[in-house]
Amino acid sequence: MAKFVFVTGGVVSALGKGIAAASLGNLLKARGLKVILQKFDPYLNVDPGTMSPFQHGEVFVLDDGAECDLDLGHYERFTDTNLSQINNLTSGRVYETILANERKGEYLGRTVQVIPHVTDEIKRRIQLPAKQDSEIDVVITEIGGTVGDIESLPFLEAIRQFRLERPREDTISVHLTLVPYIATAGEIKTKPTQHSVAELRSIGIIADFLICRAEKPIGDDARRKIALFCNLPPERVLDGQDVASIYEVPLNYHQQRMDQLVCDHFELETPAPDLASWERMVNVIVNPPEKVRIAIVGKYVELKDAYKSITESFIHAGIPNKVGVEQVWVDSEDLEGDEVGDRRLAEMFEDCHGILVPGGFGDRGIQGKINAVRWARENGIPYLGICLGLQCAMIEIGRSLAGLERAGSAEFDADSPHPVIHLMETQKGIKNLGGTMRLGAWPCRIQPGTLAHRCYGRDEISERHRHRYEVNNDYRDVFTEAGVVFSGTSPDGLLIEILELPHHPFFIAVQFHPELKSRPRAPHPIFRDFVGAALAHQGSERATQEASS
Repeated sequence: MAKFVFVTGGVVSALGKGIAAASLGNLLKARGLKVILQKFDPYLNVDPGTMSPFQHGEVFVLDDGAECDLDLGHYERFTDTNLSQINNLTSGRVYETILANERKGEYLGRTVQVIPHVTDEIKRRIQLPAKQDSEIDVVITEIGGTVGDIESLPFLEAIRQFRLERPREDTISVHLTLVPYIATAGEIKTKPTQHSVAELRSIGIIADFLICRAEKPIGDDARRKIALFCNLPPERVLDGQDVASIYEVPLNYHQQRMDQLVCDHFELETPAPDLASWERMVNVIVNPPEKVRIAIVGKYVELKDAYKSITESFIHAGIPNKVGVEQVWVDSEDLEGDEVGDRRLAEMFEDCHGILVPGGFGDRGIQGKINAVRWARENGIPYLGICLGLQCAMIEIGRSLAGLERAGSAEFDADSPHPVIHLMETQKGIKNLGGTMRLGAWPCRIQPGTLAHRCYGRDEISERHRHRYEVNNDYRDVFTEAGVVFSGTSPDGLLIEILELPHHPFFIAVQFHPELKSRPRAPHPIFRDFVGAALAHQGSERATQEASS
């Protein structure tokens, strides 16, 4: 029978419940246990697919096409496990399921209520991963939001019932709280944590572990005080102080014996984890021998979580290259307009050794992205385009090299005489926006002898997608004559997946999202080689400067 861990948060949001859950999963997996993680979000959207990146951050896409919370990215990266639709649940999905059942008459005429129908559906979903895979030892479920939110109450009530129905040793409640440091008083304050635990207790849930998020170490005195007022042994009050890298968090928890204490509670006998390779990896991340600067030209740069998987992929890619990647955030709107010329572009990309244009939707900032593509192409700066970054590369190359005046995308310019990007055939006639794009993992065939083939070292790959528009095949021959190599296509050859410029130090653009499959111990090959090319570009710049001096 599987064991169950529930991770909740109090005081404020954004405490890092997802990192905490992923870190515990990492440690338990290192002990030889089979662990699965899931995220329950209280909002009424069916999934985050139609939400603005400014509202929700990145939408993380799984192999089966599920559009999920970005925390599922942390789960996959920390546990090196591919998740699926059943690992993310929202209130919207719960109510959608219940109302569909009601319309079919499955409740036999009974009044449909929060208790028992909503809570029963939540409890069913808690157990679903373990029911689908009997080999799972531990299910870790993170509850979004904070204790006290109206939206969270059905989920917390379901957890209360679930724990009541199980033996004590089968479930654990882990609660994250804020322990703020008051600079004027020169001390940390434990009262917010006490109130949060009391709020959780009033719902009927007793915390088994506390993770105290703080800027500085909380110290033994504060730990004992929190343990006393929250009715816990001091060893179950963990110091969750800020660290230089999120990949340090599992090591921090292990030092405080969290994984051992959890196994003791569950009455599971496991070997001690071997974390030596993880420690070496973290050392490279925190103390890189060298650094490179890569510009990310996006339209959501005010909220870095909109590009969370990209930032993590750069961290992963830096490990085999033994470099730290300094990410320079460039708002694409700052690169467009009549006043933007080469001098402005030179200023924006000064000391940058690579340029990445990520995905996005809508026409805002598009010309700025196209200008960034041109700058990278003309100046031999390593370039990586992702999704919209490929489409911008098509537009720029079409205008500059293929002689297609006003080349554009049907998404932004319906009157373009040369729509080199157009709506996919399968997307025509679709009216609902949610869950209707080309989503999930699709195969891609790679042409031998190309940059893409050198990156992957394989003839066929599988990558995750999230888009409606694609390269217009009517212009494929024109671009080939202009020097573009379409190095990756769908197996039937009908869809362009990868393009590159062979006479450039490193210029590659992909229609899929490679960042969604990168892992700290398995960096994505395109990101890995892109960072390597940026490092080589930095070296050539240094050599030129030294020669001129």
